[in-house]
Amino acid sequence: MLLARHHRRLQPPPPLHRRLAPVKKLELVTVQAIAMLGSLHHSSSSDTDNNNDNKNDNSSGVLATAAAAVPSARDLVLACADLLQRGDLQAARRAAGVLLSAASPRADAADRVAYHFARALALRADAKAAAAGRGVVQGLVASAAARPASSGAYLAFNQIAPFLRFAHLTANQAILDAVEGARRVHILDLDAAHGVQWPPLLQAIADRADPAAGPPEVRITGAGADRETLLRTGSRLRAFARSIQLPFHFTPLLLSCAATHQISGASTTTTTPSAATSLELHPDETLAVNCVMFLHKLGGQDELAAFLKWVKAMAPAVVTIAEREPNSGGFDRIDELPRRVAVAMDHYSAVFDALEATVPPGSRERLAVEQEVLGWEIEAALGPSGGRWWRGLERWGAAARSAGFAAQPLSAFAVSQARLLLRLHYPSEGYLVQEARGACFLGWQTRPLLSVSSWQ
Repeated sequence: MLLARHHRRLQPPPPLHRRLAPVKKLELVTVQAIAMLGSLHHSSSSDTDNNNDNKNDNSSGVLATAAAAVPSARDLVLACADLLQRGDLQAARRAAGVLLSAASPRADAADRVAYHFARALALRADAKAAAAGRGVVQGLVASAAARPASSGAYLAFNQIAPFLRFAHLTANQAILDAVEGARRVHILDLDAAHGVQWPPLLQAIADRADPAAGPPEVRITGAGADRETLLRTGSRLRAFARSIQLPFHFTPLLLSCAATHQISGASTTTTTPSAATSLELHPDETLAVNCVMFLHKLGGQDELAAFLKWVKAMAPAVVTIAEREPNSGGFDRIDELPRRVAVAMDHYSAVFDALEATVPPGSRERLAVEQEVLGWEIEAALGPSGGRWWRGLERWGAAARSAGFAAQPLSAFAVSQARLLLRLHYPSEGYLVQEARGACFLGWQTRPLLSVSSWQ
């Protein structure tokens, strides 16, 4: 029965508006607020020219229709995104304020999703207002900028949800298979974060070493945007390697936001000039390039193509890619904010549903994860470059093949190991693992949420 349920097909879910009932405590305030916004929007348009009148009338019509339909929290989020797309920052902030005052980060899953999306939209409206010289409206959002998650929240996410562990475990197995027999191994980790991916791999390399030859030498170049985090990560990994008597070196590669973009144009022998440390490549090393939750940080197709060609020129033994899976196969870029919000809400509603089903109510760990990890992700996904998040395996795969890579199907052991991870640590009927198109997918119910693939 357990194996049977893991072979069910992962399919896109029905549209979110058919799955989420209106949030009861939001209904009255939402109807009143949208009606008020429609009135405000109509009156504010009286002093503008005819073109602005048409734009505002259209926005008022959207709000009036939503009010008549007794909108859900999702309806108001999408209405807010529509207003923001049209440039009506005042009405967009008022719509976001309604949700922020009525929704709660401690309520049910639909309420929590609405809260975090409203907060992200309010932050974006603030940024636009500031850029226009209008200042920031006070009282809705305390923080004006997203901050990286604390180590505690990141590690909690790794414990209560399978997404990171699934990506790390599956990518590690692909790397382990690719470097078998190598005496010197170099791993370029392009988003090293707190380094939680690597102790299991280092242990596996040490365990399978030939007693006569001894363990191979392993070197990790860990890239990231925060120097202190990378230094702490290096210290922890070196201490762990010493405890298992594995020859090990860690080199931090500090990348600013600009450097993350510039790295795609770097030569094959050195990294971007703005990186803190040069990327050293040794001809006697077997190279593995790890892109777990990294490619979406690159820009458009040209930048992605340049980055993949740069990686291909280094002749790695394996490149591992893990990224979020959007509904309907993914997009190269979603420029229209309402469309992007709808895609992102479908994805994160499933993630929040999964946490609600698997984590006890009132969990402090879940609250920290949703506020510091998922909340930050939602803010970034709705930001100016957030459309890059929703390419999906079809788009990543096409870009990799264009750069000269060939897909390397994951081993049967890698897939069975991922299923075992879920059964042992996340025994919910909702999580599913499926092997398809040479990749391994993790989903919730019928909704694929994450894919891991291997390339050479």
